[in-house]
Order: sequence, then structure tokens, then C-alpha cells
Amino acid sequence: MVDFAAIIKSTDLYNFHSHTQFCDGRATMEQFVVEAIAQGFTHYGFSPHSPIPFESSCNMSRAGALEYSAEVSRLREKYGDKIKLYLSMEIDYISPEWNASNPYFDEFAMDYRISAVHFISSFDDPAKYIDIDGSYESFKKKMGLYFHDDIEAVVRSFYSQSMEMIELGGFDIIGHFDKIGHNAGHHRPGIEDEEWYKRLVELEFEAIMDNRLIIEVNTKALEQHGRTFPNHRIWHLLNRYNAPLLVNSDTHYPHLINAGRMETIASLAEMGLYSPAGG
Repeated sequence: MVDFAAIIKSTDLYNFHSHTQFCDGRATMEQFVVEAIAQGFTHYGFSPHSPIPFESSCNMSRAGALEYSAEVSRLREKYGDKIKLYLSMEIDYISPEWNASNPYFDEFAMDYRISAVHFISSFDDPAKYIDIDGSYESFKKKMGLYFHDDIEAVVRSFYSQSMEMIELGGFDIIGHFDKIGHNAGHHRPGIEDEEWYKRLVELEFEAIMDNRLIIEVNTKALEQHGRTFPNHRIWHLLNRYNAPLLVNSDTHYPHLINAGRMETIASLAEMGLYSPAGG
């Protein structure tokens, strides 16, 4: 496994969550590498959305995963004297049969694995998986089409799958674990402050710590929506559980490699939650 703690304590710039042309990234992997070097990064991890057992425009195909792995090797050879490149995937938790612990993923010599929930089952057709990770406009339509407009049931389903994902394991970093709160908060303002919701988050924190996982503080939505994942309002739980952290930008565009990261690192450091060199 990558020595994340050593990298954090160094003065090196890193980002371990990024997407590529093989999933929903908006530039080639080489363009990301060139930009990362230009911005002074010394550690850069690729984590395209993994193959899944049904068609999705956001996920790699199995053939694409092989091409992706070969491209990482090519880029390491070309740029290895300037930057350390890492091969990973953001592995979707779909079910007990398809998740990061599935033997399929052992085919790839991954340096680390991220896992996250992006899909939950339609309430009328459990075999149909619906992406709940997009814009609120898309989410709102899906609430009526697939989930009977029952936001509490959707949130509980998301966290139930997240708990299953944690217990089954097979990964190192939990990605944007409370991301459902963004769309849920648009659908029912204040939902993240409701006691039942906060209890689900606390139970997941406990499971994360019990399974010795790293929590990603994801800055993708900071500039546009003013929030990180986990939400600032629950950062006190990071302190309570002394959680190991990585600050990742979850970038899909080269120019956003460092978006929100430095502000977030500074805020975490002020709270005593992050200690880079000199901190």
C-alpha cells in the first residue's frame, strides 16, 4: 500500500482521486500528467470509475480497463523522472457480488483502491440501478421516476449500501462518503441536520474506523457549491475518531487538479485535523 502518511507529512503536492478519458474525465491522461507537473505535483493517482456489471456512460468497460492500465505504464516510463504516478480505480459498490472485494479487481496491480456508492436500486425494480450522483436537476427527476419521491428512503438506501461496502472491504480509501447529502439537501433543505440523518453518518464513521479505512476529504464541490465531502458540519467527527485523511480534488479537468485542496488543507490544519510538514 502507498505510504500516504509519509506523503502528507512531506512538502509534496499530491492528488489521489482523478478521472480519465476512459471514464468521464474530460481530457487525456497525458494532459493531466503534464498539468500536474506544471503545477508542481510530485504524486498523482489515477482513479477512473471501475467497470460495473451493467452499461454506464461514466464507467470504464473491461476492455477499457486493460487499455487504462497499459497507459499508466507508458506514462510512468515517459514522466517517471518528474512525477510519481499511481494506478487505482474508484470501484463502485453495486452489491455483495460486485464490489471492491470481487476477484476481478485482483487482475490489476493497483497501488491503492478507492470505493464509493454512486448507484442505488430502483424501488420498483431492484435489478435496475440508478445513478444518484449527478446534478440536482437530474436527481430530482429520478426521485419521481424511480424512488416515489421518498428522500428519506433514498438516503437510508445509500447509507445501507455504504455500510455493506465497508464491511465487505477490499479497498483503502472511502470516497466522498456523504455525497448523498448534497442532492438530499436540495430536495429537503435541512435534512442533514435531522437526528436520524446524523445518526447514519455517525454509524458510518464508526464502521470506517473499525475497518481502518482512510477518509477522503473531497474538494470537488467546494468552489461551485461551498462544501466538501464530508460536509464541514461533520468535521468534528474527524476529530472525535482521529480519522486518517487524504485531501483529494476528484478532478475531471486538468486545470482543476488542485481545486479547493489548499483552502481545505488550511481549514483542516486550523482545527488540528491535518499536519503537513511545518504544520
